[in-house]
Amino acid sequence: FLLLWVPVMGCAEQSPHYLDTIPVFWRTLYPDGGEGLYCGARFGAYDRQYNIEHVYPMAWVTRALRCGDRQACRRTSAQFNTIESDMHNMYPARKDLNKARGSYPFREIRGERHVEKGCDLEIDRRARAVEPRPAVRGDIARAMLYMADRYDLSIYARQRRALEAWDREDPPDAEERRRNRLVAKRQGVSNHWIDKHR
Repeated sequence: FLLLWVPVMGCAEQSPHYLDTIPVFWRTLYPDGGEGLYCGARFGAYDRQYNIEHVYPMAWVTRALRCGDRQACRRTSAQFNTIESDMHNMYPARKDLNKARGSYPFREIRGERHVEKGCDLEIDRRARAVEPRPAVRGDIARAMLYMADRYDLSIYARQRRALEAWDREDPPDAEERRRNRLVAKRQGVSNHWIDKHR
């Protein structure tokens, strides 16, 4: 089915629901599998080790909207449902790495302590920060910046500067452009941070 909405500060004729968006996400963007966000490993269609990572964390959104926990926000906030269902912010990630990232912000971390051999992802629990591999820093930056702009969500000035640098250093590749086209076709809205690189 066609999932269309016009999310303008949470005003929508009919708010989408994340649980309905999940199968649309996989069927539309990754019907044959794809590449995991954090380690870059290939996964097949319907791989149960992978789920959806919200690059701009939903915990930040629940705090910003003051609508309670995630379940309460789903029940009471049309704006939350629109934000949670925006596929520009959704990427496939291994479940364990998604959970390990939690809602930590992204930034560069001193040293090279990867979460595991062959996976260039660093998580510093003391500093409460995550450093993704260079190949997806631009993708992450553009998802975060899009969400902040689209829904008037906050990003600390220091992190915004880092994200804007990542956007410049790692421009969109063919895969990111493909995703953007497909999501725009479904949602009626393109990620302008990707489009500006034309």
